[in-house]
Amino acid sequence: MALVSGGKDSLYAMLLAWPVEVALVLSYEFPRPSPHLLNLGKTVETLLLTGVPVTVVKLSRGREKEGTVRALRVLGATEVVAGDVYIEEHLKYTESIAAEVGASLVEPLWGEDPEELLYREVEAGIETLVVGCLASLSPWLGRVLNVSTVQDFAGFCRRAGVDPLGERGEYHTLVLSSPLHSSKLTYRSLGAEVYGDYLILRLV
Repeated sequence: MALVSGGKDSLYAMLLAWPVEVALVLSYEFPRPSPHLLNLGKTVETLLLTGVPVTVVKLSRGREKEGTVRALRVLGATEVVAGDVYIEEHLKYTESIAAEVGASLVEPLWGEDPEELLYREVEAGIETLVVGCLASLSPWLGRVLNVSTVQDFAGFCRRAGVDPLGERGEYHTLVLSSPLHSSKLTYRSLGAEVYGDYLILRLV
């Protein structure tokens, strides 16, 4: 079972851990809206294009861990796949959830160099759309990351002082196609919404 967002890192983790029986999308209440949850329809749609059943679970504020453990138990998870890379507190949180469920944890991206990992993702055939980003990355909002654009994007991130992988939420992506996809995700942009220093693209 994979914990996924519809973005590049969780999709790549799912690809590396394939086969996966269920894609689990967790709906949190964030202080700032999540690009993945504002575009939940497209998040679910891109995951369904991989042929994996998708389950969405809404978590209550202050009881997120409890809700995640309950969902994984109900779904009978024996293995949990996640796409953490270098944030230690994220790894420990996911480890504690898997331990409570009694499932093994698979973290295929953990410890990888962020920029090298970004290149490997696009080289593996993962094409994504930037659906949310800091204002400093606004020229890339709504642009596609693939083998043709990744070098320019990584360079832009370095100049902006931003992690090219976006591990801390500096930007978010929506996967448009991958080796797991039966077809490419189609979408139409309704424009950008501004939340302080963060921009989110609204899609249909």
